[in-house]
Amino acid sequence: MHIAALHQPSQVQLNQQGNLKHFLTIEGLSQASLTQILDTAESFLDDNNNLINRPLLDGLTVMNLFFENSTRTRTTFEAAAKRLSANVLNIDIARSSTSKGETLRDTLWNLEAMAADIFVVRHSSSGAAHFIAKDVCPNVAIINAGDGRHAHPTQAMLDMLTIRRETQKPFEQLSVAIIGDIKHSRVARSNVAALQTLGCNDIRVIAPNTLLPVGFNEYGEHVRLFNKMDAGVKDCDVIIALRIQNERIDSPALASQAEFYKMYGLNQERLALAKSDCIVMHPGPMNRGVEIDSSVADGAQSVILKQVTYGIAVRMAVLALAMQGQLQQQGLIDTITL
Repeated sequence: MHIAALHQPSQVQLNQQGNLKHFLTIEGLSQASLTQILDTAESFLDDNNNLINRPLLDGLTVMNLFFENSTRTRTTFEAAAKRLSANVLNIDIARSSTSKGETLRDTLWNLEAMAADIFVVRHSSSGAAHFIAKDVCPNVAIINAGDGRHAHPTQAMLDMLTIRRETQKPFEQLSVAIIGDIKHSRVARSNVAALQTLGCNDIRVIAPNTLLPVGFNEYGEHVRLFNKMDAGVKDCDVIIALRIQNERIDSPALASQAEFYKMYGLNQERLALAKSDCIVMHPGPMNRGVEIDSSVADGAQSVILKQVTYGIAVRMAVLALAMQGQLQQQGLIDTITL
């Protein structure tokens, strides 16, 4: 499938009132929009980080369309939708009509005709969610659950919620390090965009040159590159270790697991160079002993499991906000109450 170029995504993502209609990418959204997502997500958490169920989407239908496998992301979207009392359908795309020769457009139109309100879409092609929202099913809210190397906006927002709740510091005061395979990571791209939008002035990218994207300098003035791990993590408030994709190992981009761990693995000695209250994050699944040591992953400064809980809250927020206009039209709510 050919995916069209991504032009002015904010015009597709927002309705005429400036509220969220689709959630396709962080780029193009304002600080106010991202803060609204974070504030709404916080409304689904109590003081002990327990999730609060609210029947905001009762009677609405969410379809999970995962053209690319990801049990963790699909499961958390399903949990989020059910906590909002939505009907949830998980469509097995691998066995759908597309494997029998039906076009993607026809498959999506048929699913839309089944009274779907939201499609949660994961696809290996960059721009797939944007293509579906703009050209195929504009009347269904499209939530991007990861598209190629382009974006993973809900992962970025759950990371932002984790940072906000666990550091208790304004983004403007934080130093954040992102370590690993930047070149192939949609999480890295979305996180950098979210951090910049929320006002973080010290974003550090730590990676070998072979794992950096072309045009890295376009990331912005507040993003600095470090090829050496020790310098990159020094005095950081937040460290995000990225998964090294197995297909990159033993390739020209990455010599071996052992070599990467030696140069860029997050262990106790390197963590000690960061601030004493530095938090450690990872989008999962982890390669222990490759990008992160087990003692760090399971240590007191790790918030990796909390990220999972925050992920459900953020996905609840995005699903609810995408339906805000429809719920208002039906007279069910005035606004999403925080």
